[in-house]
Amino acid sequence: MSTPEDEMTSTHERTAAGTPEGTATSPRNDTRPTHPRAHCAIDTDGRITFRLPPATTPHPQLLLRLRPRKGRPETTLHVLDLTTDRTDGHRHAVLEPHPVLDEGRWDVYLLPEPGAERRRVRPGLRDLRTLVDGHLREHPSPVAVRIPYATKDGFLALRVWRRTAHAEAHTIGVADRVLTVTARLYGAELDEDATVRLRLRGTDTVRTLRPRADDDGRGFSFTAGPGDLTADGGGAGRIWDVFVRPTAEAPPIRVARLLDDVADRKHVHVYPAIEADGSTFRPYYTVDNDLAIEAT
Repeated sequence: MSTPEDEMTSTHERTAAGTPEGTATSPRNDTRPTHPRAHCAIDTDGRITFRLPPATTPHPQLLLRLRPRKGRPETTLHVLDLTTDRTDGHRHAVLEPHPVLDEGRWDVYLLPEPGAERRRVRPGLRDLRTLVDGHLREHPSPVAVRIPYATKDGFLALRVWRRTAHAEAHTIGVADRVLTVTARLYGAELDEDATVRLRLRGTDTVRTLRPRADDDGRGFSFTAGPGDLTADGGGAGRIWDVFVRPTAEAPPIRVARLLDDVADRKHVHVYPAIEADGSTFRPYYTVDNDLAIEAT
């Protein structure tokens, strides 16, 4: 489900501790509290450790807020206690792998005291090395992914995915007017009647392809050409979303790329296009890192 990418922080959040409206500030006369900075590291189990400077209050906490859709109220919060490191006085909080957070974007705040006014946190060092080869490890169901990242306006957030089953895209090749995708299933296995489904967004139109399955029933690949990507009335301005159905009775599983350290890959992984019969077909990743094919 797509959500807007990293909306700018609201005026209320930017000025919650601010100066009277219209008052000019400078580094000398600006007495507003600065945004704290947090380092974080994630281990192979998905456990995230946050490290903040020493606090002046006895019971600080970290608040994680699931970013609501535009116009919707805030409903989901998760609070972590910050403990003091006796060696240097820095504060630590640990986000354990369980409970699994809901899918979406989680903004990180500091609460100087329980119930106090919250303050956005800026990112420090982010150690994400354990995520780089995440596609090489097993992931039990539900497949849960959490990636700390910096928002467009420079604050710390977590990008979270939570899926009962997942199809991880590995390679995407474009050659000889054919798109070839290799992927691997987590939380499911391919049966003999497995299919890849290209669904034309906003319609009931579906193209069904046969995948080539690996011996273990988890890895697979498929190819799609211009004939598979042209809908009745032409292909211009259309988006095909990519799914795999492991068995004839199973619900379709979205093909995506989630198991590494890239929180937003739409503008990071850019692929060449297929040009055929006056139309252009280009694979790309959506704002949710799901695989889609754009026809123009």
